[in-house]
Amino acid sequence: MAAAKKRTRSSIEDVIDRKAKVFKDSGEKRHIAALILARGGSKGIPLKNIKMLAGVPLIGWVLRAAVDSKQFDSVWVSTDHDDIEKVAKAWGAQVHRRSPEVSKDSSSSLDTIQEFVRLNPEVDVICHIQATSPCLHPFHLKEALEMITKQGFTSVFSVVRRHHFRWQEVKKGGRVATQPLNLDPSNRPRRQDWDGELCENGSFYFSTRALIEEGVLQGGKWAYYEMLPEYSVDIDVDIDWPVAEQRVLRFGYFGLDKPEVVRLLLCKVSGCLTDGRVLISVSGEEMVSVNTRDTMGIRMLQREGVEVILISSGEDPVTKALADKLSQRTGCEVKQLGKDIQCEVKAMMDDKDLDWKEVAYMGNDAPDVDCLNLAGLSAVPRDAPVVAINAAKYSCHSAAGLGAVREFSEHILLLKKKAKSQMEQDHANSVILILSF
Repeated sequence: MAAAKKRTRSSIEDVIDRKAKVFKDSGEKRHIAALILARGGSKGIPLKNIKMLAGVPLIGWVLRAAVDSKQFDSVWVSTDHDDIEKVAKAWGAQVHRRSPEVSKDSSSSLDTIQEFVRLNPEVDVICHIQATSPCLHPFHLKEALEMITKQGFTSVFSVVRRHHFRWQEVKKGGRVATQPLNLDPSNRPRRQDWDGELCENGSFYFSTRALIEEGVLQGGKWAYYEMLPEYSVDIDVDIDWPVAEQRVLRFGYFGLDKPEVVRLLLCKVSGCLTDGRVLISVSGEEMVSVNTRDTMGIRMLQREGVEVILISSGEDPVTKALADKLSQRTGCEVKQLGKDIQCEVKAMMDDKDLDWKEVAYMGNDAPDVDCLNLAGLSAVPRDAPVVAINAAKYSCHSAAGLGAVREFSEHILLLKKKAKSQMEQDHANSVILILSF
């Protein structure tokens, strides 16, 4: 039986090697596609793949890394659900609507990937990225892909080094004593004296078309790509969402724009700073409710040198008396914009000699979509409509008028702190490099 298995695997490898040689000899450029599988019927957490994690849909983290890596000729999401399709397109992916045959609970990842390959004959190399790995960075994908394109491997998969002592499982009622599987109990090694073991972390799997057509994701000339433990978050395992969020906020990838350069926050009054309601007194005076947590968030940004301007549009105007009171309470300028918000915001930026990457924008509805897309950082309150949520880079846990502005302010400051720390580390590394010469 063992010999038969060996022959079977050897025959697969022979086919793969022949196809790889033919392709290499042809000198053609290979089409490399990223593919994220995101079925709607998650049994653990309903629609887990688009559940918000640290203000971003779970699938958005890996899509951002894939798109920003600039390594792929196409980036795809394979799904059977309309809401996931909308989110995927909003984050820059094409969509493969999988058939019912590969959307069952019993369907394997390989079944879906094989269907994708059959329907997309131009694709030569597939990177299957797991949506549940939100700490993936572009450099991981770039370095792993180079093992395919430059070193000639046919499959490369991600692993993480674990230092876990494993023991044989004993079924309940069993009389056989457990046995150590990877250690000698009489000579237990210290962690620093043991290299540990390499375990798949499920982040990504690069495979050639030839491999997939033969019915395997790993085979031929294979290799692993080791990721550090801090990047190896798997939501299938780390189901404690708040814990996963803290990990992502520390080690996740936040995009090409550097958050330390944000110099201006533009925040809508109605539907962001307030809950959108306007109260009218008997005498006709207009009143709104402003949360002290939000005003404190604005002051936190101002102390860090970020200018904050409150804006209202022609569709939700603020009276001069109300604008004056808001300005007095928040210490911010309040500007009334017309219907073409993007055009007027751009004019405001030109006056201040600012680029979009230096602007953070907080909006709450369809008229804000263009600015939400263009701004270096953007956010919407929890209760914003879907069209605005899909355009924003961060979705708050808090609702409008109930701490959303404070939450986004803290998010901006956290990213600035993280970016500053990274800059200091890069500088220290460059000094060490110079000294080594």
